[in-house]
Amino acid sequence: MDMVLLFKSIIMGIVEGLTEFLPISSTGHLILSGELLHFLDKEKRDVFEIFIQFGAMLAVVWEYRSKISGTLLGAVAPGRERSLLINIIAAFIPAAFVGLFFNNMIKAALFKPVPVALAFIIGGFVILWAEKRQHRITVETVDDLTLLDAIKVGFCQCFALIPGTSRSGATIIGGLFLGLSRKAATEFSFFLAIPTLSAASIYSLWKVRHILEMQDIGIFAVGFLAAMVSAFFAVRALLKFISSHTFIAFAWYRIAFGLVILLTAWQGWINWAA
Repeated sequence: MDMVLLFKSIIMGIVEGLTEFLPISSTGHLILSGELLHFLDKEKRDVFEIFIQFGAMLAVVWEYRSKISGTLLGAVAPGRERSLLINIIAAFIPAAFVGLFFNNMIKAALFKPVPVALAFIIGGFVILWAEKRQHRITVETVDDLTLLDAIKVGFCQCFALIPGTSRSGATIIGGLFLGLSRKAATEFSFFLAIPTLSAASIYSLWKVRHILEMQDIGIFAVGFLAAMVSAFFAVRALLKFISSHTFIAFAWYRIAFGLVILLTAWQGWINWAA
């Protein structure tokens, strides 16, 4: 096995794991990393990124295994477990519908340097707005969410289909605007990631199954594990961070990263259009 390629797959996995659940868009960071590392060809890299995304999602499953198993087992009877499961399913539906029918159209129109950079920068200012406004909390924990709250967060997730927006950013910051506490918004975003990333990964992998080869198993497996382990630490770090900090640091990071996209695209250093 090519050790250099193996090392690159580890870096890509770490980038995915560290950025998937933060409100900073993992897609933009994977494009930048992949181009700088000259990692695989475009078609194969897309498959790799889908695969490691699934690994990052499993980190949430492991971190919340007790909550998830309790919710699934408790959902057989009326109660907060069933309500949470229904809320997750309800929140998943809007983005699933929009993504299934309009994702390719959105990517074709907006997956270009300027729109992606603007999504990063505008997203940063939205976070600043969310944090500067008076935050009246009406939902303290994920168990306090109503079905209407969940559906509203689900519609917020639809904005993540815009390249550069960030699925986590759309759901977490959307949750803040809707009156969720930082912890409730973040945890519900984690739970919502399970069906969303699972469905997106399985559907995308099925569409490109014809280019998968046995010789790729090694680098795919290493990237998958790197994404899962790094995402596990990122999830824990984020929960600890928000207990005493706002999301303002992520806002300024997004703005800076958007400017990096514009600079690298203008200079021709990174092929963002690919």
